[in-house]
Amino acid sequence: MRVVVQRSKEAKVSVEGEIVGAIDRGLVLLVGLTHEDTMQDVRWMADKMAGLRIFEDEAEKMNFSVLDVGGSILSISQFTLYGDCRKGRRPNFMAAARPEQAEELYDAFNETLRGLGLKVETGRFGAMMEVSLCNDGPVTLILESGA
Repeated sequence: MRVVVQRSKEAKVSVEGEIVGAIDRGLVLLVGLTHEDTMQDVRWMADKMAGLRIFEDEAEKMNFSVLDVGGSILSISQFTLYGDCRKGRRPNFMAAARPEQAEELYDAFNETLRGLGLKVETGRFGAMMEVSLCNDGPVTLILESGA
């Protein structure tokens, strides 16, 4: 499981011109899943996201989590995170989980985040989406389960 985390001041995702998810301060998560991912990966990543201390305290040190600051999550499914560009000029997506497996794990990930007390907005799985955000910092990290 691979997640690109962006600390944001505000973010939204639209499908066919309709806003389907929006947050104010919080984290934008681009979520990619691979064939080997399990519920253990989902739980590990959700716990990591909830506790990741990337929000600044009064001394401008990254000491607060999204939970600490009362922030929200905008979670976007992103199979292209498993695009392999090492050969040729077109990405190979063979490492990405099949849609039926990925959707089940993606939904479980979002529900696990909610179970940890977070407000979670999402895009629409499998849809062509437009994501806009004001990246705060900018702070962008890449996390992988099982790494």
